[in-house]
Amino acid sequence: MFPRLPPATRGLIAANVLVYLAQGLTRDSFTGLFALQPIGPYFHVWQLVTYAFLHGSVAHIFFNMFALYMFGGELERYWGAPRFLAYYFASVLAAGGVQLATTYLSGSYESTIGASGGVFGLLLAFAFNFPRQRILLLIPPIPMPAWLFVSVYGVIELFLGVTGSQASVAHFAHLGGMLGGAVVMLYWRLEDRLRRPRC
Repeated sequence: MFPRLPPATRGLIAANVLVYLAQGLTRDSFTGLFALQPIGPYFHVWQLVTYAFLHGSVAHIFFNMFALYMFGGELERYWGAPRFLAYYFASVLAAGGVQLATTYLSGSYESTIGASGGVFGLLLAFAFNFPRQRILLLIPPIPMPAWLFVSVYGVIELFLGVTGSQASVAHFAHLGGMLGGAVVMLYWRLEDRLRRPRC
């Protein structure tokens, strides 16, 4: 089934897996350079992209890549590869920017890794474009329409972020990915309207 994935989604999954293997082989020696560091002497601009290819555990990369597999392929087939990649990396950048602001305002010095910001952007796009598509949760195994699933997930992320629950998880980065995705889709919709011929 994996080869049936469109090329951009397949490439993103392969890149993430290869980088994760490299992390293990190098004993995370380059993680400090490519993880998203708080604003300061160890922050570099490229980290706003590279952090999204690093992961902290097998479970971390598995769930992110599973979501990329589930939602990325459908969106790439719907949009085409160029627009799909533009959207994904816009979500990654927005998530990184929100996370930088969060760590700065909270005084945190923790670095950030993971593709979750891009993945949450994809979740929003999937719900926006296929709102009635049924999604079956793993735990609990309850089917629900995409718009409801993403709405509930977003509210949970906001609650966990505001209350400081699961401090090791970048909840506001997840929301930043959704925010960046929303801005991109609104921009595309406005652009499409302006391009339509008027009578």
